[in-house]
Amino acid sequence: MSSEEKSTWIMGVVAIGGYLSYLIIILGAGTPLPEVDYVPAMLWTIGGAIVVSIVLHIIIVGIFTPRAEAKKDQRDREIYATSERIGQSFLVVGGIAAMLLAMFELGYFWIANVLYLCFVLSAVLSCTTRIIAYRRGFQSW
Repeated sequence: MSSEEKSTWIMGVVAIGGYLSYLIIILGAGTPLPEVDYVPAMLWTIGGAIVVSIVLHIIIVGIFTPRAEAKKDQRDREIYATSERIGQSFLVVGGIAAMLLAMFELGYFWIANVLYLCFVLSAVLSCTTRIIAYRRGFQSW
């Protein structure tokens, strides 16, 4: 497994784990959702996901990956670019959804959560695309 593939697995697992942690905190608060103090939970889970991702990259990719596997080649760059384009579709969806929620004057809770969900879905879709490309082959165009 190349370092890029390992990095992709780390990013995908951390994105899902961070969002699930956020959902557990928010849904376990015991108050109606719009009244939950979501900002600290969101910031801590995003920050925690970033820190965990960095630490896992240092440990798994930095220490346990031989130098020969750590180099990116043309295929890695093409897979990365294609998966990012596919994953960014959810960023557009999230932006439009947040704009519509703001137009209908819904609370900040819903707007922030739609954006966070779409960021996570974007990361997961991008990682899934990359993993499929590494596992099943990639046809550059």
